[in-house]
This record gives sequence, structure tokens and C-alpha cells, in this order.
Amino acid sequence: MLNWIAEQIVLYWSIFRYLIPAVPWTVLITITSFALALILGLIISIIRIWKIPVLSFLAGVYVNVIRGVPLLVHIFFIYFGLGKYLNFDRFTAGVLAVGICYSAYLAEIFRSGLEAISHGQYEAAMSLGMTRFQTLRYVVIPQSLRIVIPPSANEFIASLKDSSLVSIIGLRELTRAGREYYSQFFTDFQTWIMVGALYLIMTLTLTRVVKYLERLFAVKGFGSRTT
Repeated sequence: MLNWIAEQIVLYWSIFRYLIPAVPWTVLITITSFALALILGLIISIIRIWKIPVLSFLAGVYVNVIRGVPLLVHIFFIYFGLGKYLNFDRFTAGVLAVGICYSAYLAEIFRSGLEAISHGQYEAAMSLGMTRFQTLRYVVIPQSLRIVIPPSANEFIASLKDSSLVSIIGLRELTRAGREYYSQFFTDFQTWIMVGALYLIMTLTLTRVVKYLERLFAVKGFGSRTT
């Protein structure tokens, strides 16, 4: 029994040492793609609340189409479809796919946050001579950030887990590294236990950060906890 336990400890340590170099790549893919999603989501949400006829309609179509298609299909389309003509490497295709997919969800979160600000504040800022852009930058967006940060942080956690799907195009992150180890040593149970444990550690850490942000940026009256 003691020998078996010792063997398992050695095995799990071996798997951990093999997988740990892939963790920074998982984090890099997640941060880069989520940064892209934040930029696109904010732009799309602003276009929608400004209600510019054609652009607002196209932004709405973008959100509905992107949210209606699975992330895996986005990855295949960008890497095997667009990549055929634009020569995307695996990293670029993976980041674009995850970023574009999550931008649609963040756009709706940002739009809800922007629309939660009283319209009277828009009118007050405009009456002071501010342009629409200045009103958003100095009055509306700083207030809406307090509302959208907690749900946006939850989307960040979700994007971390969904980044595992980019392994399907050969991008070496944590899930891909797990598949490589399993294919070499055929220790499927222990390998996926360790892969799951590493994802769990990262997501639990981020969950603690989200809970802290919820307390820090809680706004009474908008459904956030104030304690």
C-alpha cells in the first residue's frame, strides 16, 4: 500500500512538472483574448446606445450572431476558414476566436451598465457643453464601471476555462499538454485529474478576486452586494 502511494506521488509530480510550463500559455491566451474582447465589447456597446441607425443595427446583428454560434465553431472558422486566406498562426487564430466570441457577451454587459446611468446625467453633461464622447468618458463610463466589473470578471473566469478549446487547433496550452502527456505514457486518469486540479486552482483564485471586486465596487440599487 505504501509503495503504491509513493508511486502515485511520483507519478503526479511527474505530470505536474510536465504540465506547469503550459500554464503561462493558458494565462497569456486568456488575458490577450479577453483584452481584445473588452475593447470590441466597449465599442459595440457604445454604438448600440448611441442608436446610430445603420451601425446600431449592425452591432445588434453582430451580438446576436456571435452569441448564437459555439466558440468551437468560431475557432474552426477563423483558423481553417479565414486562416486559409489570411495565414493566421495558431496563437492569433485562438486569441481572435475567444476574443470575438466573448466580445458579444461583454457588449451586452457594458450596454446594461451604460444604460443603468440616469439619462439626466447625460443631459446635465451636455448642458455644460460636453460632447457625447466627453460625456461618456468623464461622466458615464466611470460610473458604469462599478456596475460592470463583477459580471465582466465572471466572464474572464469563463474565458479561462473556454481557452482549453484552442487545443483543438494544436495550440499548446494546459489541455493540449495534458493530451500530449497522456498519449506518451497512457496515464489518462491521473493526467486529467492533474489538468482539472490546475484549472481549479486558477479559477478558484480568480473567484476570490471576483468576490473582492464585488464588495469593492458594489453599488446599492443595482443588485450588487453592499456588505
